[in-house]
Amino acid sequence: MDPKLTEVSQLFERFKAAITRKDYDTCTQQLSLLKVMLTGFRSLPPLFEETPNSVHELTLARDIFEHAVLLSVKIEDQDAFERDFFQLKPYYTDARNRLPESPNEYMILGLNLLRLLVQNRIAEFHTELELLTSTALENPCIKHAVELEQSFMEGAYNRVLSAKQNVPNETYGYFMDLLAKTVRDEIAGCSEKAYDYLSINDACQMLLFKSDQELLEYSKEEHPEWEVKNGSVFFQKAKDSAPCKEIPSLQLINQTLSYARELERIV
Repeated sequence: MDPKLTEVSQLFERFKAAITRKDYDTCTQQLSLLKVMLTGFRSLPPLFEETPNSVHELTLARDIFEHAVLLSVKIEDQDAFERDFFQLKPYYTDARNRLPESPNEYMILGLNLLRLLVQNRIAEFHTELELLTSTALENPCIKHAVELEQSFMEGAYNRVLSAKQNVPNETYGYFMDLLAKTVRDEIAGCSEKAYDYLSINDACQMLLFKSDQELLEYSKEEHPEWEVKNGSVFFQKAKDSAPCKEIPSLQLINQTLSYARELERIV
């Protein structure tokens, strides 16, 4: 075997061992070194030169970037996830005919869809869906993300929150926690505007908390302006503290008249 390929393979094994023992600082350092070493392989994207070890090199590089994506989830770094996913993606598209299918492909593609949903990047979510094959769309990891997006768009927040109990892979937990927080914040914001107060039981049911204690902790951390007393949650302080924005009506009228004059000139 090529000495350079052997060196990368050995470092990758140490990298995987560091992930197993949760030594993420070491993982991050070794990953940076691995990425630099991979630049020495001309068989990798975007060159795709034919070499005696091209299949081995491509497979090894794909495995490294897959582990890099999973590492970014473990350290809860969304920016690193996006960078590493874009480095990995050519191995799923451009190199598809050169390599055997990866067992982690659909799981990682589903993770990326979930990330886009969490970040409310719905247009990019649907763009990624359009690039998937019919086989991929039937995979449980992809279907999970699609069903979540549909529930989110329909406002069926209870289905979004309950979906956390049925994730297709344990790595989905991080993004599901973020999505659950986004949904609860949305429900909380609507509740503040719709009600003056709610009983603790009703608030727990609406926000899908299993216990009063979970509601109290959420209120204390996320909405300290709520008042919890006498078995109810009062939202009046939140309403009083909400900024009241004055509509610049005169400015809007002037702009509208200006647009009308410009249209007359064009016609």
